[in-house]
Amino acid sequence: MFESIRRARLQREGLSCGKTRRKHQEGDLLDEMRTHPAGTVGAYVLFFIGVGILMRLGTQVEAGLPAVTWLHLLYAGAIGFAMVVHERVVLRQEICDNGVLLLVLGTIFTHLALVVLMLDLSFSQSWGKTLKAIVLPHAFGPVVLSVILGRRIGLFGAIYATLLGVLVCISISAPTYMATSALLGFTGVLLTKRVRRRNRLFMAGLYVGLVAMAYSLLLHEAAGVIMEEKFGRMVGLPLLIGIVTGMAVGGLLPVLESVFGVTTDVSWLELGDLNHPLMRRLSIEAPGTYHHSLVVANLAEAAAETIGASASMCRVCAYFHDIGKLSKPDYFIENMDPSANPHEDLTPRMSALVIIAHVKDGVDLAIKHNLNSRIIDVIEQHHGNSLAWYFYRQALDQKAEVERLVKQAKAKEDDVPQVSEETFRYPGPRPQFKESAIISLADAVESASRTLEKPNASRIETMIKDIVQSRMMDGQLDECDLTIAELAKIKASFAKTLLSMMHGRIKYQKAIEAKPSQHAPAREETRPVLVGDEESAASASEKIVEASFTGPATEAAAKKTRSRKSPPASAA
Repeated sequence: MFESIRRARLQREGLSCGKTRRKHQEGDLLDEMRTHPAGTVGAYVLFFIGVGILMRLGTQVEAGLPAVTWLHLLYAGAIGFAMVVHERVVLRQEICDNGVLLLVLGTIFTHLALVVLMLDLSFSQSWGKTLKAIVLPHAFGPVVLSVILGRRIGLFGAIYATLLGVLVCISISAPTYMATSALLGFTGVLLTKRVRRRNRLFMAGLYVGLVAMAYSLLLHEAAGVIMEEKFGRMVGLPLLIGIVTGMAVGGLLPVLESVFGVTTDVSWLELGDLNHPLMRRLSIEAPGTYHHSLVVANLAEAAAETIGASASMCRVCAYFHDIGKLSKPDYFIENMDPSANPHEDLTPRMSALVIIAHVKDGVDLAIKHNLNSRIIDVIEQHHGNSLAWYFYRQALDQKAEVERLVKQAKAKEDDVPQVSEETFRYPGPRPQFKESAIISLADAVESASRTLEKPNASRIETMIKDIVQSRMMDGQLDECDLTIAELAKIKASFAKTLLSMMHGRIKYQKAIEAKPSQHAPAREETRPVLVGDEESAASASEKIVEASFTGPATEAAAKKTRSRKSPPASAA
């Protein structure tokens, strides 16, 4: 309220336009709820109350089943204690906040609820006891958690859905239920590695159904009841349940992602569409930035693969990390006309403000176009609170020049500009997660690689080492969870990718246009000449054409001097 009053007062005085910059944070209250211990306790309490209700419902699917006793509740309490300890000790990093915990517990509860419903249906159809254990959707919860949060949490869900399911489905033999649930749940997790297309979920469900079908035949044969059950029902129902489970998971993914704010690899690939309006604008209005973003995406994706981070997320976030440059594309060197440098008319401080503003402008555009929250985080963090060194150095040089003039009595003390390092720093925050840090390093490495002359493996590796070292010394990697070993793998990946992009070419001799005379001696067949080799003298009619990754350049353009205030590639 007080902020609104202050903004209204500034607007009346003509010092504000009355508009506020868009923000993507959830707010202090929701952020506190995500990490507060009371939220964690509340989630577990609600979960175990729900399990108790399902245990009671499980005793009502068939007449004559024993009621829930304190002994059953004691069993549930022991399993619940093991579940909490397992999550707190082993999965603390994966289940990082109460929102993710609520997703995990909610998925296991939904899994158990579907088991009870299917169990009730099987009793109403008078299916055999062995078939009742097979047709339950044992793979649903593990597959959902594996696809959304990873296979480690998928296995966690499979374990405790099995243990708690024994208490819920007391009408089924405990060994039979445990063996069946563990087999199909773990099979579902095994088949959901790197699911990047929705049809993979259908195929996973199909394979789970085939395993269930084979296990159904073996189980009925071992129990000696294979002749008592209809063959079509014994084989077809397990297969059908597996297929329906895969299809149901594929349909529920968008809902779960929207409600809990998570993104799967499937959605990341859908978001990586280069026909997105912002990417189309970038390719037309800022083609240099567009190409830079594509190269950063390649660097970041390859590096993420080497350390086990989300490669799909790195690629998509790298596409959009510099969309803020659409506000003033001509002020960034990759889009700049060499003959018209707009920074020549600005002070270093003003130039730095224009460059730094692309972060906030990018966040504003991303929120306006409803981009994923992780993309917005990367836009905010890809420069951290690093220093716009080029313009800071220029401001210090100007200050030193004015101080020299003051000593010579050619200027006044009041003319000496005040240079503060904070003015030339990005607003931050620093990278908070691995993918953001990888994109930040890839952005700096790609920009600096444009300044290399005659790049080779040694120069590229030295450049990457210096950039990573300077980022570490500046504290830009202090708040992410990258290890030294992972940084070594990232640097090696950057070097390999850049070296493949900046490979050399060979020179080819052009065919002689003039037809040789009949009496002229036969010319020895020419061969390609490697770049850097000594060239033999050529006749006047021969022309040499060079194909290089830097593109053709005339001698006059190569000798053209750079503008005094043209920022380096790394300044952006």
